[in-house]
Amino acid sequence: MSKKKLLVYGSIILSMLFWSFSFVWVKIVYLIYNPITTVLLRLIISSILLFIIGKGIKKLQPIKKKDRMQLLLLAFFEPFLYFMGESFGLQLVSSTLGAVIVSTIPLFSPIAAYIFYREKIGIMGLVGILISILGVSVIIFNKNLNLIASPTGIALMFLAVAAAVGYSVVLKNMAAKYNPITLISYQNLLGIALFLPWFFLFDFHDFIYAKPNIKVWIALLELAIFASSLAFILFTYGINHIGITKTNIFINAIPVFTAIFAYFVLDEILTFQKMAGIFIVICGLFLSQAKLNFFRK
Repeated sequence: MSKKKLLVYGSIILSMLFWSFSFVWVKIVYLIYNPITTVLLRLIISSILLFIIGKGIKKLQPIKKKDRMQLLLLAFFEPFLYFMGESFGLQLVSSTLGAVIVSTIPLFSPIAAYIFYREKIGIMGLVGILISILGVSVIIFNKNLNLIASPTGIALMFLAVAAAVGYSVVLKNMAAKYNPITLISYQNLLGIALFLPWFFLFDFHDFIYAKPNIKVWIALLELAIFASSLAFILFTYGINHIGITKTNIFINAIPVFTAIFAYFVLDEILTFQKMAGIFIVICGLFLSQAKLNFFRK
């Protein structure tokens, strides 16, 4: 494998590790701050960091007028809609279950790619979707087919999945025109503008009286630096070099990493049912990448 490919794949794996840890870090910050406050603070810290770096290394590109609406749509999907779903969802479901649901993103991305770009969908992709849905069901239902997780929390996590798929569709065009630092810097800045009204409406009073400890501040900085900055830059770099579908395959690893981190950091119980569900989801995700065309151009 060439050094270039190693750099690309290494970047993507790192982004998955950072996002996996984010499911754990956010649970720590929630001990003090509400979801909207958490997202807003991590975006503010991330934006300051990225604009300093971008200006310093002269990587910030001006956004052309014709691309500004696409950039706004990019920011609407992520960070706004995605974090609305994920942040509130993680208040109601475990870190591991949240990560398992998010790991279904690669299943739905090819469907969106077919709808918007007429890209082929493999028959194994359809099979993979069904198997992964079965895997998620193993985790969220008991033997009597009763939900063992919050329906609202599950719905919110799938809202995050839908937002991530929409983000990938828009990002495909934008990543070909602008470098990752430019896209993530402006994306996060617009995200701040979208979150501010909600912050003042719902969270401002609690924020004023909150007393964060050093553990919470460290987790918040980790979210801002690694999950909201570096992970997005590395992920965008990967999409620009190997495409949406191949890059999204690596999301398969997120629930595994998160389950391990949550077990050691948050003392979440890793039951046989959870492990079985994760295994089934990952099997479905890998099957979805098989090259047997069902729909053709």
